[in-house]
Amino acid sequence: MSAAGDRLQDTARHAALALPGTDHGYPFTKHLDVYKVAGKVFLIVTDDPDEQIITVKCEPEHARALERGHASITPGRYLDKRHWISLGPGRGITKRLITDAVEDSYDLAVERLPQRDRPRTPSTASTPTSR
Repeated sequence: MSAAGDRLQDTARHAALALPGTDHGYPFTKHLDVYKVAGKVFLIVTDDPDEQIITVKCEPEHARALERGHASITPGRYLDKRHWISLGPGRGITKRLITDAVEDSYDLAVERLPQRDRPRTPSTASTPTSR
C-alpha cells in the first residue's frame, strides 16, 4: 500500500524522531522542517500542502536505483542531487521504504561525524557490568 503525502511526511517525522540525538526546526523557511543529528541534516520535510515530499541523503548508486524503480523518487530537491533524493507520494512508496530511507540517511550523516560527536545508542552506551 502506497503512502499518501501526509502519511509519507508523518512516517518520515516519526522515523527521524525515533533516532538518537535527532533535533529539528525551521532554519530556512516555514515550509521546510529540517531534521539533524549533531548539526548534520539528514531529512527535510516539505510542509507545503501542494508539494508533499521528503528529501533524504542517499548513496549515489542506491539513489539512482530508487529513482529508476519509482516515478515519485527524484534527485534531491534542495541539495546536491547526487547525494540526496526526494520522495513524493506514489506507487510503491510504502511506510517501510520511507522509514528505511530516513534511517539510511541518518546513518550516512552519523558516519561522517567524529566519534566523540556521535549520538549514544543503548547498544553503544556503556552499561555497568554485573559482578
